[in-house]
Amino acid sequence: MKSYSISNYLENTPKIVIVLTLTLVLLTIVPLYSLLLTSPWRSPSPSPPSSSHNDVNDMLRGIRNLKNCDIFCGEWVPNPSAPYYTNETCSVIHEHQNCMKFGRPDTDFMKWRWKPDECELPIFNPAQFLELVRGKSLAFLGDSVGRNQMQSLMCLLSKVAYAVDASKIPNDQSTRFFYPTHNFTLANFWSPYLVRGVNADPNGPIFTSLFNLYLDEPDPTWTSQIAAFDYVIVSAGHWFFRPTMFYEASRLVGCLSCLDPAVPELTVSYSYRSAFRTTFRYLIDLRGYKGTTILRTFAPSHFEDGDWDKGGDCVRRGPFRRNETRLEGINLELYAAQMEEYRRAEREGREKGVRFRLLDTTGAMLLRPDGHPSRYGQAAWKKVGMPNDCVHWCLPGPIDAWNDFLLEILKMETG
Repeated sequence: MKSYSISNYLENTPKIVIVLTLTLVLLTIVPLYSLLLTSPWRSPSPSPPSSSHNDVNDMLRGIRNLKNCDIFCGEWVPNPSAPYYTNETCSVIHEHQNCMKFGRPDTDFMKWRWKPDECELPIFNPAQFLELVRGKSLAFLGDSVGRNQMQSLMCLLSKVAYAVDASKIPNDQSTRFFYPTHNFTLANFWSPYLVRGVNADPNGPIFTSLFNLYLDEPDPTWTSQIAAFDYVIVSAGHWFFRPTMFYEASRLVGCLSCLDPAVPELTVSYSYRSAFRTTFRYLIDLRGYKGTTILRTFAPSHFEDGDWDKGGDCVRRGPFRRNETRLEGINLELYAAQMEEYRRAEREGREKGVRFRLLDTTGAMLLRPDGHPSRYGQAAWKKVGMPNDCVHWCLPGPIDAWNDFLLEILKMETG
């Protein structure tokens, strides 16, 4: 078979065809080259791109990577650069989580970061966070573990900006702060049951007094103010283990640990599920609410060698690996109840234009028995008769990773 080279082709082709072909090629290449020179994806030469341009590109690349990655599935890995604040540089740490102030002797619990299996989770960037929430508002709705996260967030932001206390009542359990440099409002609504709860025995024991819980009525502590917020982080947990009487439609339907044989004994997960269903439905139907609702999932406690009221403690000094523990029992029940109600709310919200997002801390925090205050959440002379704290989290500590998660959620929302 006769073969043809480029030179054979040129020799046997009329010149007019060659000229026309070259003209068409040039007409195609020149505009493409011009587009490349002026394209926004090409850095101008010779001036280097600005740092802000780099930041935006880095953030966009990170968003693209994280969209294909489950950031909540991973392991804790050493991070010698941590912590990024101390109890001396941050003044908003609650006394009960100020573990270093009260003599905790080890520091390794602060030197870990969360590493997803399939990507990198960036360390919290306070300047980036504040830019994303400029002119907006964020509320934590729930109990003291929610407040624990808010104080972690404020400590991380303190490297860039300080907040002004804008609370209506100083030292109230519900607080509000304002960042004037970014016109950003941060609030905490104290509502440990999310629904209306009334202490039926105000003179009873501090940790075990009986509560009446109205499972189909959202707590008025937050309902009158929440519509104005752009982001609402909903969480609740360990209060649901207290003795409670359950009411629906103003009628007593059961109880938990009430010791009344005439009242049906129900489960913790029954009231837990009901509270989240009521809260999510209220937000879906709330007139004027245009915000994003973020569920922060249940964070397990780590009492060992006894329950919280039987001398249990959390004395481990390092994280578990995933193959060393598992989510089971009541922790699994509560997590499953939350997730089922979240998925339901996500579907219903989508139909009405209300956004729901997930901040899944359960798996990560199951692995951190070393991050609790234990007996280092108060002065030694106050400890008599007080249980060890294996529910809340030392600051700084593993709870700071929750705000790494939060920042990535906000990036995806704005991206």
